[in-house]
Amino acid sequence: MQQISIWEQETFYADRDIMIAGAGFTGLWTALHLIEKHPGKNVTILEKGIIPSGASSRNAGFACFGSITEIVADIKVMGVQKTLQLINLRFQGLKTIRQYFKDHQIDYVNCGGYELLENDSSLDQISYINQLLYPITHLTESFVQRNDTIETFGFSKVGNLILNPLEGSLHSGKLLAALTQLVISKGVQIFYGTELLRFEESVGQVTIYTNQKVNFKTDKLIFCTNAFTKTLLPDIDVTPARGQVLLTEPIPDLKINGVFHFDEGYYYFRNLDNRVLLGGARNSSLETEYTIDDITTVFIQQKLENFLTHVILPGQKPAITHRWAGIMGMGSEKFPIVRQLSGRTHCAVRMGGMGVALAPMIGKMMAEQF
Repeated sequence: MQQISIWEQETFYADRDIMIAGAGFTGLWTALHLIEKHPGKNVTILEKGIIPSGASSRNAGFACFGSITEIVADIKVMGVQKTLQLINLRFQGLKTIRQYFKDHQIDYVNCGGYELLENDSSLDQISYINQLLYPITHLTESFVQRNDTIETFGFSKVGNLILNPLEGSLHSGKLLAALTQLVISKGVQIFYGTELLRFEESVGQVTIYTNQKVNFKTDKLIFCTNAFTKTLLPDIDVTPARGQVLLTEPIPDLKINGVFHFDEGYYYFRNLDNRVLLGGARNSSLETEYTIDDITTVFIQQKLENFLTHVILPGQKPAITHRWAGIMGMGSEKFPIVRQLSGRTHCAVRMGGMGVALAPMIGKMMAEQF
């Protein structure tokens, strides 16, 4: 163990009340709710990257809570009640973000969310889903058919277009930075470049061993490690899944306006400063995309480019200026895992690709356990 001074021992490396592994959206919102509920507590976050790893800063910047085909698919897996609970968490999470931050701080735009449908197979579900969502959204029509905008947007091979007026977009980096500054201003300390390698729980405390050769001691330890949870908690049902994204050059007179979903949300795109930001296609090769390698692949990127030039911008082939990938936390179902693991350890993981919307409420749920 590294030798430390008395000054370091009594400040930076002093024993903590609560330590959180992971400074992504879930870890930050958990820390915020904890420090607001218990202002006298010493709360510290450990983050293995120089900025948060995973998907918090590597997503598409959607402020969404679910499309028609995704909701129908989730009901088949989880049932109506659990699916509605999950949608409500997302919906309330998006409201929470805007309660803490002004729209201009995070580039939030209530541009509406659209789902592209190739045929009429899901149209008969709209009325049913609207009835289910009314207690959450308080709209009689959370989803409405808007085929009149297909030609306006210039799409090809699209049979129907469904609008959700409550969804929008934001700047994930600005939200992450603003949330980080807010948490720090409340007295939370964040150690970047500090990876939790292993931990030992005893009767009186948890000892945390890191890659910095410095041991920390804390009363409680919370894992907000999402996709990377299994390396520390192998029995938790979380599987890492890669989401790939591309961004085009600026396109003059780009007609699309909103955030868009296709194929149960496996494809998603939006207008970002007159550029098309497009992600997904993971279902084209699910086995290869269950990985922690945050690199893009030729196969998935070609699938995205094909969708871009045949559906979004038929006949056009704009240059691609950026490509990136983020790692999400999936599992046997989409509902997050928020629970106490032992006398001194807890976890809030498995955001299912919806961490932006879910994290504010998942962090609150975790804080309520203390």
